[in-house]
Amino acid sequence: MAKIMGNLNLVLGLGAILLLAIIFGFHGDAFDGSYANWILRYLHVLFGIMWIGLLYYFNFVQIPTMPKVPAELKPGVSKYIAPEALFWFRYGALFTVITGLLIAGLNHYLVEGLLFQPGFVIIGIGMWLGLIMAFNVWFVIWPNQKRALGIVEADADAKAKSATTAMIFSRINTLLSIPMLYCMVTQFYLPR
Repeated sequence: MAKIMGNLNLVLGLGAILLLAIIFGFHGDAFDGSYANWILRYLHVLFGIMWIGLLYYFNFVQIPTMPKVPAELKPGVSKYIAPEALFWFRYGALFTVITGLLIAGLNHYLVEGLLFQPGFVIIGIGMWLGLIMAFNVWFVIWPNQKRALGIVEADADAKAKSATTAMIFSRINTLLSIPMLYCMVTQFYLPR
């Protein structure tokens, strides 16, 4: 068992096989035009879990723990763990946004949501919060983390300032994630 579970690619492959077995076992006869919508929703949630899960990892685990890590051990986090986590964080954000916009487009509420038209205000708020958060990831957090982690050249003052900026915007994203998630899950299920 350890040999199988020790190989992430194998675990992901087995997870995909199990997913396909469930899809074909329970919904194999439902492959009409609407099925693409459900696959996109599944992927949107999957990518969202990766993105927001890593956001919460950074804010609930890594940021509070780093001051307690002995100086000689910090490079293990800053040179190996953080850059890898930030890769998945960035692309989780990107693919969450792409799949979300595709869902809104396929269901004919992309413009309505983005413009807060009646009946689409809640999802529009969620969409805009998600877009702001993704912008923060790619254009504020990531450039500042590259300096803070030494991925790009920066002096000690710039690294410290960049670390603080990245942390502040990561906390802003944590703050925004709470109402964003509410808006995403309630739009079509709670009366307005």
